[in-house]
Amino acid sequence: MAVSGDRDLERALGVLGPLEGRIMRAVWAGLELPFTVRDIQSITPELAYTTLMTTLSRLAEKGVLTQNRVAGQRAYDYQAAGSPSDFLAVTSREQVTKMLEQFGDAALAAFAARLDDLTTDQRERVREVVRCRE
Repeated sequence: MAVSGDRDLERALGVLGPLEGRIMRAVWAGLELPFTVRDIQSITPELAYTTLMTTLSRLAEKGVLTQNRVAGQRAYDYQAAGSPSDFLAVTSREQVTKMLEQFGDAALAAFAARLDDLTTDQRERVREVVRCRE
């Protein structure tokens, strides 16, 4: 994984809880897909099956994992809904929406003030995003 990818991975894991992060580190590192609770339990044998089942369900509810019922069983299998970068993009949009709802124009003013602190590379990436949206 590239340096940027490593940085995105660490940022994504930082957004998640400790157990969620531990699981997603394994998933994003290349855990064979799709996987089941038992697969995760094989790499975290000290944790109860029900703890892992609950955590995987929560990750699916958050949209980090996809969850599919295994045919003919009560079990589910899981896979990553996207990369760490994808997760950060979705989560950051959700957070911006929450900030705008909570703080209104004050949030916009804070974002605008922060633009002055961006590096030249960051400013160019913002310009690229704006151009793609036009």
